[in-house]
Amino acid sequence: MLHGEVERDRWLTRDEADRLLLVCPEHLGALVRFALASGCRAREITALEWNRVDLERRTAWLNQTKNGTPRGVPLNHDAVTVLREQVGKHPRFCFTYRGKPIRWELSNSAWQTALEKAEISDFRFHDLRHTWASWHRQAGTSCDELKELGGWKSRSMVDRYAKYATEHLVYDLATVGNRKGLARKLTL
Repeated sequence: MLHGEVERDRWLTRDEADRLLLVCPEHLGALVRFALASGCRAREITALEWNRVDLERRTAWLNQTKNGTPRGVPLNHDAVTVLREQVGKHPRFCFTYRGKPIRWELSNSAWQTALEKAEISDFRFHDLRHTWASWHRQAGTSCDELKELGGWKSRSMVDRYAKYATEHLVYDLATVGNRKGLARKLTL
């Protein structure tokens, strides 16, 4: 983090993601779906070339990553589906807009309009990576596995990106008491 930067704890719920995808134009929806399925950064997605994708082996190879370390990205069913939908749109790049590679920032007017329509605030495209990591963590993916999947060099980066939903922290005190044989009514 840069000096003075505040750590963000922003990721989408499944409902928010569904709302966002419903209002995205086709090209932006493909980018969002791929980000949620792969955890890739915006520039990794827009720079992805067909010669670095193997749909049969369900893998993409990123040669230009933020931390400078090339990495393989396993492609789940959703990521493969998105890529198959892009086949034939461009001979070199996987993701395009009107037949041309995407060379602009993904925080443009289409992104902002989609967020407004979906009633989502305080959210950046990069937060889709936080969402992907958080969903993995909430589903039980280990920190070591997530570190490798996301291409992070340290456990602290995983902790910064992957957040648990608060639901796992909420429990019924009466149920806990019953399990311990301390059945008593709790009153507040």
